[in-house]
Amino acid sequence: MVQQQGFCATVIKHTGSHYLVSRLPQWEPVSCTVRGKIRLKGSRTTNPIAVGDLVDVEPAADGTAVITGIAPRKNYIIRRATNLSRQSHVIAANIDCAYLVLTLKYPQTPLEFVDRFLATCEAYSVPAVLLLNKSDILRDEVPEALARCREIYEGVGYKVWEVSALTGEGMEALREAIRGQVALFSGVSGVGKSSIINTLDPQFSLRTGEISDYHLKGKHTTTFYEMFPVAGGFVIDSPGIKGFGLVDVAREEVYHFFPELFKYAEALPVSALYPYP
Repeated sequence: MVQQQGFCATVIKHTGSHYLVSRLPQWEPVSCTVRGKIRLKGSRTTNPIAVGDLVDVEPAADGTAVITGIAPRKNYIIRRATNLSRQSHVIAANIDCAYLVLTLKYPQTPLEFVDRFLATCEAYSVPAVLLLNKSDILRDEVPEALARCREIYEGVGYKVWEVSALTGEGMEALREAIRGQVALFSGVSGVGKSSIINTLDPQFSLRTGEISDYHLKGKHTTTFYEMFPVAGGFVIDSPGIKGFGLVDVAREEVYHFFPELFKYAEALPVSALYPYP
């Protein structure tokens, strides 16, 4: 039911020009549209309003609601858009932690993708944690790769948690971590983001691929960015991402967003940091 007076709310879902908002921590979704001038004004993104945005909402004459303003963001995750008419796509805003779900097999997440995601988190001030899903089979089938992945990312200061949506491994610790958070779950298709959310809170039945082979269990079928109340927090589920291009990062600034490089930067000559013209 739309209130008679304006209010502030958080965007919990968007599907093109239509949005759902709620005044968190309450969970009372309200359907909204957005005024054209807000949607288009000065925007270089495909979606100037993203899930997680805090917005001003006003009742409309026809009994619906309209988003009339957007509050400044504390942070956000952005990637280069596939739509060439715009430069970028905002995945989510105002995030307490981004959990990047990855697997080293079934499917394999390229480490280049992980690096780009983490660099973007550094660039836009979003804390990040790596969730190694399907760890029960990774330890049996690719133990060296699993150990190496942990060595690489824990070595530069990131938390790397081994979890399994199938066996429930790591789920209790993850439930406790997201309590009171707005958390983004992201990753390439098939790594099990929706399966993890289903395991975290059984009241949800987010769609996963109907695949009989366990190794491919959890193929991603999410089509919209959407927030859910999960285990005392709020989780943003996202469609599987095929690629992750950095946005608005100058060549000479890239090393700022790799902790293992930045800590040595002051001792290196400029030519060593970006030697190519």
